[in-house]
Amino acid sequence: MKNTIAAILALCAFAGSGTALAQQPIVIKFSHVVAAYTPKGKTAEFFKNLVEERTKGAVKVEVYHNSVLYKDKEELEALQLGAVQMLAPTPGKFGPLGVREFEVLDLPFLFDNIEQEHKVTQGAIGRQMLNKLETKGITGLAFWDNGFKQMTANRPLRKPEDFKGLKMRIQSSKVIDAQMRALGALPQVMGFGEVYQALQTGVVDGQENPTSNIYPSKLHEVQKYLTMSDHGYHGYAVIVNKKFWDGLAAPLRATLEQAMVEATAHFNILAKQDNDEALQSIIASGKTQVITLTPEERKAWKKVLMKVHTEMADKIGKDLIQSIYRETGFDPAKL
Repeated sequence: MKNTIAAILALCAFAGSGTALAQQPIVIKFSHVVAAYTPKGKTAEFFKNLVEERTKGAVKVEVYHNSVLYKDKEELEALQLGAVQMLAPTPGKFGPLGVREFEVLDLPFLFDNIEQEHKVTQGAIGRQMLNKLETKGITGLAFWDNGFKQMTANRPLRKPEDFKGLKMRIQSSKVIDAQMRALGALPQVMGFGEVYQALQTGVVDGQENPTSNIYPSKLHEVQKYLTMSDHGYHGYAVIVNKKFWDGLAAPLRATLEQAMVEATAHFNILAKQDNDEALQSIIASGKTQVITLTPEERKAWKKVLMKVHTEMADKIGKDLIQSIYRETGFDPAKL
């Protein structure tokens, strides 16, 4: 009820009523767990600026970076309870909510390039996945595609057997857990904000992330090797509390939706640029040796990790996996 009333008041201000009601803006708390200077952090600020400008102050977006409000394991519950209104978690975090379809995006080597990735996440399959969240009190707004994850460790990772016995930090995901076990590693679930210290102290031996997360979080300073594996999708599902969203007046909601469309395009361009620049900065630092897999080495990783697709099919949905194969033209039998 409070959200609905606030939306009506804000709409009056947005329409130019000129009354004191404009002094009571709707507040959107946008919380996330990575640094402000990552593509997600910068795009959250871009969205904030668009919204505040176009609503003429009727909506205020407060961006909280780097787990200031909530950590990985806390943020979804906070959104459902209305403590924050907007998040951009990685898709695998929806598995514990019972929306297992999102874990399909954690399958290793699901995409060969960013174009395939966009066909799925920015197309009909992506929209169908976002719609699955409605029953959990969540409205899915968009996917922000952050390219591909790379592996880091304190030993060179060129062959699958190089992972044997390594303690690898992962986010909470049954699929990523299975991926690490298939490589012979020991997966350790841990919030992103804890990773630097864990690597520094040897609690874990390695981790996976795109370079645009590795560099600003200084993970390269506590890892001797970075393998450009491009083995896994890394992106975010931008979501909002459904009750809050549905309580907004339609014209105001349409303005926010258009801002999100533009923010998504901004993110996808920025992510490519930031990943490339971050890699160059990591190389220039001289703290981490960068390994580029040969085509033969990459194929060996793929062959080992394809069994994760089969193992997870019943959990995620065979039809969903096959629909993505058809969309991207992937045929695992040709490996």
